[in-house]
Amino acid sequence: GDYLAIVTFGFSEIIRVLFCNLQSITNGPLGLKGLPSYTNLWWTWGIAILTIWFIKNLINSSYGRALKSIREDEVAAEAMGVNLFYHKVLSFAVGAFFAGIGGALLGSLVMTIDPNTFSFFMTFQIIIIVIVGGLGSITGTVIVGTAFAILMEVLRSVESPMSFFGLNIPGIPGMRMLIFSILLMIVILFFHQGLMGTKECSWEWLYHKVGRSKKEVEEGS
Repeated sequence: GDYLAIVTFGFSEIIRVLFCNLQSITNGPLGLKGLPSYTNLWWTWGIAILTIWFIKNLINSSYGRALKSIREDEVAAEAMGVNLFYHKVLSFAVGAFFAGIGGALLGSLVMTIDPNTFSFFMTFQIIIIVIVGGLGSITGTVIVGTAFAILMEVLRSVESPMSFFGLNIPGIPGMRMLIFSILLMIVILFFHQGLMGTKECSWEWLYHKVGRSKKEVEEGS
């Protein structure tokens, strides 16, 4: 559970430091330069849609139900015959697979990649997106991930010097992450399961919400 998450954070940092020192393979902290540029809008959106489709089908499969049972109660899941070790390894493998694809797309986009790109800062960003969106909601993760990417660029100005009514205000490095950390605390305090919780947007869900709203309006009139 929580201890495993802490160990994975430490392990990722160990791997990053190791790659920083593998000069002959990774070129150390300078990284690999001049990578071919294959990433474009169509590749990015196409792979994103395929990823969402795959995860949605995985969740609704027998493997997904087994993973849900492990999340809720490991002892009960094991008593029902769920192989804990196998399904945990499966979840790590699936996560690592899509993380690798994301890293490859990023490297191809900027045409360079180095170990310092994948610091704890990036891990913290992903954690914020998942927790704020909802630990059991693909829709919430997509919505918050999109909003997060937009706000990261919009709030870039708070880290740069600016002039406000003739008053020169120096930029404050790290202010964006401070703002997002405050938002994370607010969500945890008032939305214990994130903004979406375990809910998903679908045509059926939208039809139900619209139908209920119309019914409430008719009853009110």
